[in-house]
Amino acid sequence: MAGNNAVPTTEQLQDLLLESPGFTEFLLGLATISASLLDGREPLLCAITVEHDVGPSTVASSTAAAQRLDEKQYAFDDGPCLTALRHQHRVLIDDLQADDRWAQYAHQVDGEGIRSVLAVPIQTDSSSRAALNCYAYAPGTFNPAIVARVLEHAETISKTLRLALRLHVPEPYPEHLRSALQSRAVVDAALSLIMLQNRCGRDRAMELLQLAARNNNRRLHDIATDILNGSAPQDWTSPGVPDGHA
Repeated sequence: MAGNNAVPTTEQLQDLLLESPGFTEFLLGLATISASLLDGREPLLCAITVEHDVGPSTVASSTAAAQRLDEKQYAFDDGPCLTALRHQHRVLIDDLQADDRWAQYAHQVDGEGIRSVLAVPIQTDSSSRAALNCYAYAPGTFNPAIVARVLEHAETISKTLRLALRLHVPEPYPEHLRSALQSRAVVDAALSLIMLQNRCGRDRAMELLQLAARNNNRRLHDIATDILNGSAPQDWTSPGVPDGHA
């Protein structure tokens, strides 16, 4: 599903919110959808961070690698994404290895292979701050056209995120997302993409995922992982349930 050119409508984002069991699951779905929609020539990793004036922060990442990149910043309470979030302005790094502003952070994430970073604030209410964090493996990935797409996407998801903050009690960054994306997180993220692609609710998305697992004689987690990696076959649902007719 990488490189999906579909743009989620306000109604689809609201459906994601209403179908998500909690705020963390909603944020995870939002991060995963963001990575899928913004992916282009160069693969992008995405994460969304929400900080509250009172209470813990919540972080959701499209992949385990994006999760680690965000966690490195929280380890010493500084980094490009935290700067974008706390100061509410865009941070663009064309080449992390050559940018003196973030030398400490670059050293911390050197093993991840990330070269360029774009972090943009997401407008929320007065009691919280949020940012969309995008990472790429090639330097200079975030040209003006891609920056414009990311800014537009951040504006698109802002309204639904504000609504989510009103409907759900904020949750801390949960343990099940701290150790590489485990089964529940992977399945939740895949469900979000299925809901978007098939324009269906969470229950129907789960039916399609379970059907694919049975038809291919594989575990639910494995099918979900393939979907997130963009490696699932085109007919991964079943011959009798084509995409877009759920």
